Amino acid sequence: MSHGADLPGAPAVALGLMSDPPRQGPLRVAATVLAKVNRFVVMLSMVAVIAACLVLTAGVVMRYFFNTPTDWQDEISMFLLVGSIFSCGAAVQAQRGHIGIEAVAGLLPGWLNRLRVWLCDVTSLLFCSFFCWKSWTLLHEAWAEGMTTSSTWAPPLWIPYGLMSVGMTLLSLQLLIQVLAGPARVQGEA
Repeated sequence: MSHGADLPGAPAVALGLMSDPPRQGPLRVAATVLAKVNRFVVMLSMVAVIAACLVLTAGVVMRYFFNTPTDWQDEISMFLLVGSIFSCGAAVQAQRGHIGIEAVAGLLPGWLNRLRVWLCDVTSLLFCSFFCWKSWTLLHEAWAEGMTTSSTWAPPLWIPYGLMSVGMTLLSLQLLIQVLAGPARVQGEA
């Protein structure tokens, strides 16, 4: 099943807008603010992925032509990729672009399918909220104890934990908005 990535208007959705935003009130405002944050984060993440590609390419060139060790390039590229992956989770969830099992969706009546999607959102919110809380505790531990990676370069671990914490917070907020909005119309439903 298509999630609408090939439909007209998909570029706006791909930048973090909800596929079916709440109609009015404070929830609409929260969804609009989060959509703007998602757009910014997606743009920043695109730059981070390109930067990771450049860092890895530079590492290969430096090792091949100059026989220079590049311990730093693996960790920098990993930090950039971890940050972009976790940060974009909310933008992907806003358009319901995460992988889902759609075999049942076509068999269920519309109201039951909306309920199924809402229950999946509630379950995802519970899991992501726990993951978010755990990410923030890891960030605190890494910061307070001055934890670093085990490499010779030894960058601080609060960097990837901080990126993970922010990304999971955004994803949890996106799921919370979707849960509070209630069982919404599912994309592709007539």
